[in-house]
Amino acid sequence: MNHHPPAPVELAGVTRVYGSRGTAVRALDDVHIAFPSGSWTAVMGPSGSGKSTLLHCAAGLERVTSGTVRIGGNDITDASDAELTRLRRTEIGFAFQTFNLIGSLTAEQNVAMPLRLAGQRPKRRDVHEVLDAVGLADRRRHRPRELSGGQQQRVAIARAMVTRPAVLFADEPTGALDTKAARDVLHLMRRMVDERGQTTIMVTHDPAAAASADRVVLLRDGRIVDRVDRPSTREVAERLAALED
Repeated sequence: MNHHPPAPVELAGVTRVYGSRGTAVRALDDVHIAFPSGSWTAVMGPSGSGKSTLLHCAAGLERVTSGTVRIGGNDITDASDAELTRLRRTEIGFAFQTFNLIGSLTAEQNVAMPLRLAGQRPKRRDVHEVLDAVGLADRRRHRPRELSGGQQQRVAIARAMVTRPAVLFADEPTGALDTKAARDVLHLMRRMVDERGQTTIMVTHDPAAAASADRVVLLRDGRIVDRVDRPSTREVAERLAALED
């Protein structure tokens, strides 16, 4: 009998309710989804559909009201804060729309930060390797203000990748970028999936960004209502428009 390794991230019957009885809002409503290893999933939906909540619950940034969240086969639903912190420093990488870089540190020092937080001594070779991978070998000593938005986002992705996380979570990673910078970042993320087998989960509202992924999952009112494999920009735009009617 052949055993498949567990999916890097799996949600089973996940519900997330904000507020209490009279004012309760069901941000996620009985969501079942597994994110396959070495693949890139884009999560989309109208504003208020629950996509950011899905990302935060899947990453252990928010606790679920009911259901189960597993990362790498481990149930994290009731994990302690200390366990979740360890997980976020070792198993999970984050890239957000606001790059969250530390202004007083160089690109190199920003990328080394997750290793320091995890109590490791950053090896210069590892830091240089990820900066090289994102095309910033010549910008290692630059501080964020000396970099363009696209370069800052690539530093943020390098920082997310330096711990070799099982899963990269990206929240609108191209949201603050111009078209060319966005294309560069998406191309880079595609390479991370194809060459490193990086499991990637991305929230986006941009059909062109979603079309870089292997599949798109569409949410409405906290439920998964549609999915598209090998999406095209046009198909994603049409499906999204249908949800917003």
